[in-house]
Amino acid sequence: LVVNQSEEKIIKDTLKLHHYGHSDKHQHRKHPEIELTPREIEVLILVVKGYLNKEIAEKLHISLTTVITHRKNITDKLGMKSVSALTIYAVMNGYIEPNRI
Repeated sequence: LVVNQSEEKIIKDTLKLHHYGHSDKHQHRKHPEIELTPREIEVLILVVKGYLNKEIAEKLHISLTTVITHRKNITDKLGMKSVSALTIYAVMNGYIEPNRI
C-alpha cells in the first residue's frame, strides 16, 4: 500500500486481501456478544454502500429519526464510529461482499 493513497482505496485493498485470502467468504463470523438486529444489519449495509440517512429512510420506509437511532445503536454496540471501520466490520462478518461496496 502506498502511504498517500486515499482512505477509500486503502480500505478496498484491505478488504480485497481478506476476501481473496479466505475460502469461507460467505460464512458469517458474528461475535456472539454483539447482536445486531435484522433492521440494524439492513441499515449497516446501506451505510457501507454510501447511502445518506435520508436515502436509507426512504429506501426502508422508516423515518429519518429511526435511521439515526439505528445508526447510534450500531455504533454503540460495535464501538465503531467511522464508516470505514463499519465497512471493514461488515465485510469481515459476511454482511456484504467487497465488490458490492
